[in-house]
Amino acid sequence: MTVSTPDQTEEARGDDAGRARRVSGALRRLHARYASCDEGRIADYIPELTKADRDWFGIAIVTVEGEVFSVGDDEQPFTIQSLSKPFTYALALQDRGREAVMRRVGVEPTGDSFDSIIKLDYYNRPHNPMINSGAIAAVGMVNGSSPDERFERIRGVLTRCTGCDLRVNETVFRSESETGHRNRAMAHLMRNFGILEGDVEETLSAYFRQCSVEVSTRSMAVMAATLANRGINPVTGARALEERYIRDVLTVMHTCGMYNYAGEWAYTVGLPAKSGVSGGVIAVLPGQFGMCVFSPPVDERGNSVRGIRVCEDLSRNTGMHIFETLPSPDGQRGGVLDRIEDVDHPSPVIPHVTEHRGDATVHARSEGPGGPTTSEP
Repeated sequence: MTVSTPDQTEEARGDDAGRARRVSGALRRLHARYASCDEGRIADYIPELTKADRDWFGIAIVTVEGEVFSVGDDEQPFTIQSLSKPFTYALALQDRGREAVMRRVGVEPTGDSFDSIIKLDYYNRPHNPMINSGAIAAVGMVNGSSPDERFERIRGVLTRCTGCDLRVNETVFRSESETGHRNRAMAHLMRNFGILEGDVEETLSAYFRQCSVEVSTRSMAVMAATLANRGINPVTGARALEERYIRDVLTVMHTCGMYNYAGEWAYTVGLPAKSGVSGGVIAVLPGQFGMCVFSPPVDERGNSVRGIRVCEDLSRNTGMHIFETLPSPDGQRGGVLDRIEDVDHPSPVIPHVTEHRGDATVHARSEGPGGPTTSEP
């Protein structure tokens, strides 16, 4: 879908229609390329997530002008999980301010998995708000006179960012709450160091509910576009987040949003991003667009296999890497979506076999069958 303003010239409307065809065609080709990908597994540490269909696959891009492009299972509901973390962090910043939040949650990447339990930093804080411990601490800093009020304020932010009245999947919430012992251990450790205040179970209840909110590929792309649009939802036109904290959120997403894949993601894709174990990945190109890819099978780091592949291919072919979108020597800055048509060169694939070296796991890359310039199947 494209959005045109009434005062556009015929030439401008023609340009918009042409771009819409290019973007939609590129997304269809990417969807066709990876629809048959059978890698990854559905996360099972939350039992209810195992009911997802591994064939679900949606891609959506939303521009800061409010244009929406999507293919596949773009309206299939799934629980937001860790995709909620940047938005709760933004709300904590709005409620408490940078200094107070920084006293309890750092901004340093860890290289650890999302549920790392051992490490706190020199000040006994979680390293950043994108891992579970930091996200729980962020929930604890959201204002509210009761657990229900605190969660409703979180849900309100998510609702404003999507433009949809979001609801909790109660079955997933119960599954998370009944099996979240690792998160409880983190929370009690932080309570011991004064990072969390009050009743630990009340904070965890709000956190589990936050992760159990149902979204779709399209609604998550709108949320990502809200970050790209300085906190204004580009579809509704309403302000959802305070502009002064968008920089903080995007910075931490860029350095920490993909857990122990964050460095390679920054190198190969180059956009602030966040993944969730239910299979969603969001990415933000500030000032241009937000996107979401959803597909339940995840790799050993908890990132959607198809989501990673789609974003890598887009970056490889369109120059959407944040350090490739700088003005050219003549001062011109072209929009990435204006050159999205050519996505015919897949990125090198990640093989099934990984190599362990000491404490590190090395994910070697190869060109894969046919090399990196293989055309559409």
